[in-house]
Amino acid sequence: MIRTRRNAAAVLLTLTLPLSVATAASMSFPAAAISAADNSDVRPAIPHPTGPYKVGRDTLHLVDGKRHDPWMPGASVRELMVSMYYPARVGGSAAPYMTTDEARLLLKGQKLDSLFKAEQLAGVRTNARVGARPVGGKHPLVVLSPGFTLSRATLTTLAEELASKGYVVALVDHAYESFGTAFPGGRTLTCVACETVEKAPSDEAEKKLLGIAAAGRAADISFVIDQLTHTAGHAPVWKRWKMIDPRRIGAAGHSLGGNAAASVMATDRRVRAGVNMDGTFFAPVPASGLGERPFLMLGTKAQHSPDSADTTWARDWRRLDGWKRWLTVADSGHFTFIDLPILGEQAGITNPSAPLSGKRSGEITTAYVGAFFDQHLRGEHQPLLDGPSPANPEVTFQNP
Repeated sequence: MIRTRRNAAAVLLTLTLPLSVATAASMSFPAAAISAADNSDVRPAIPHPTGPYKVGRDTLHLVDGKRHDPWMPGASVRELMVSMYYPARVGGSAAPYMTTDEARLLLKGQKLDSLFKAEQLAGVRTNARVGARPVGGKHPLVVLSPGFTLSRATLTTLAEELASKGYVVALVDHAYESFGTAFPGGRTLTCVACETVEKAPSDEAEKKLLGIAAAGRAADISFVIDQLTHTAGHAPVWKRWKMIDPRRIGAAGHSLGGNAAASVMATDRRVRAGVNMDGTFFAPVPASGLGERPFLMLGTKAQHSPDSADTTWARDWRRLDGWKRWLTVADSGHFTFIDLPILGEQAGITNPSAPLSGKRSGEITTAYVGAFFDQHLRGEHQPLLDGPSPANPEVTFQNP
């Protein structure tokens, strides 16, 4: 492979695919994307969740004083921002999607700033309400981790859908691993990790760094679970902590966040089920497996079929020793499993290299991820996971 300096958002795929293919696949809306019309007056919205509950949201700033930040030598602690979604009844005020600074940095990093205004992205309408009154009872917890360079906001559709179905969702931003994340004190931290990865002297060095990043995120996820439950022996930091059933915890993520979901299962027995959405396994699943716990691999047909260039899926599929599914989605791209195609479609932006509609992208992701956690955290059998479905012809069940 010829090495070039490239957008760090493409790194996760350029390590396993030819450069020209990887760059196109890793960008939700590449330079060739087209806009059908002037979208300056469009205000996109997150799809309305399908569950029976309203959705509440709180925001937490968590500080792990026992770990140094791996990307910033001058930072003596590891910081995280966490959006807590929960099933709610009524009340509260509209939750913002992201800050204008976060939106500006994300659009610039993804080279979308000529197609979309930062104010439009920041102003995306969400369904969650800040301070909404929660429903009663104990609920499963799902921890979500976004892709490398991306903010936690890009998994809002999935977070709101799960919360509307009765899950508590902890959606995590990892410091210095996104193009821009707002922290308390007026700070917007940028992607120092991107610069570190880009300066790696070889592809193997890049892979090693991203494996370390996935393991670091696994530690972040375990720390979040510690902070939200009594399992670590201290008082939980979230005021609604009694909503969480600590016996039913899952993890899922997109891209590097999906790798982190497997990595945390390898180190933390509290996490009972995991989902990787189109992420290369830079940190491998242990040869000994995941303790017979269930795992779902959901990815693009082009990049994550058994004969695709990313060989880590075939390797780790063989290592998974519990219930498992390997699903691929036709006409999808690397960002199919997050908000960007959904929002882009509403603004008239399309990606010819990933023609699956934004609407279908969201429906497929929420249906299969939701069914997985319903089956494995709630014990409710889901026929959707048994095999191909006429309602979802884009989804192939792989069994190499």
